[in-house]
Amino acid sequence: MINRINRIIFMGTPDFAVPSLQAILDHKENVVAVVTQPDRPKGRGRKLAPPPVKVLAEQTGIPVLQPTKIKTEEYLATIREFDPDLIVVTAYGRILPGPLLRLPPLGTINVHGSLLPGYRGAAPIQRAILAGEKETGITIMQMDEGMDTGDILLQASLPIKADDTSTTLGAKMAKLGGRLLIEALELLRLDKLPPTRQDNHLATEAPPLTKEEGEIDWSRPAAGISCLIRGLDPWPLAYTWHEGQWLRLFRPEVISGEPMEPPGTLCRIDRDGMMIATGHDYLLVREVQREGGNRMSVQAFLQGRPLKIGTRFSAK
Repeated sequence: MINRINRIIFMGTPDFAVPSLQAILDHKENVVAVVTQPDRPKGRGRKLAPPPVKVLAEQTGIPVLQPTKIKTEEYLATIREFDPDLIVVTAYGRILPGPLLRLPPLGTINVHGSLLPGYRGAAPIQRAILAGEKETGITIMQMDEGMDTGDILLQASLPIKADDTSTTLGAKMAKLGGRLLIEALELLRLDKLPPTRQDNHLATEAPPLTKEEGEIDWSRPAAGISCLIRGLDPWPLAYTWHEGQWLRLFRPEVISGEPMEPPGTLCRIDRDGMMIATGHDYLLVREVQREGGNRMSVQAFLQGRPLKIGTRFSAK
């Protein structure tokens, strides 16, 4: 049996979704419409900015839909008019209703940023780093009405490096997602993409991030604090407190050694960065951002605001 995939609707919003759309365009697939979130205010001027997926779609002349409501008969009728054989979703950002998922003959498939059933939810890339995972990956899944609970169609893994942030890891995973999506489409055409049910007993969650998670507890091991800093970069960012103001930290490295100083104590500072005692080992931080300032190297930071050895960083 050969599955007909002549007409595809793509649904996605952020940068993470762009390589998936680009991959199917490069593969000469017929994308009849792109669905993305409405334009949002962005930057200090709060001017409306289009989602990255919209920018790519308009560059290639694909019709773009930006519905504010997707659980309506009117919206379903609009999608039905495009007569899709398949809907492809990558980080669209909303829960899709069952009638929409089941509308195409081949259903709706999703490019998800984890090795399901691990890290179901909105922030799988960040949560994997926060948890100290050494490996993550991409899952192509058949969508159902649950939160990333559909059958697994195809998976590929990717290592998490010690210096990966959510930005760097997300970029690598996005490219992998595009490549794996094309492989899935080819196998689907040949009816060689059998679904595998997820083991719900192995499922873990990846809920949205909150700003409150960014406050550093220096009694934690340096490895855990490093994961926090990298996992929350670029949002909401990890921070500590100094003289009543927050100080954001970037580019951490774990330095082995059992601190004699209390957790949060500045033990060394030079052009390489500042080394801070933690509950286990030391943490070397190479870049910082003080409240009201820009992100910069520690060396540049010290030129305007010297810090003394023995300074304590703490909770507010």
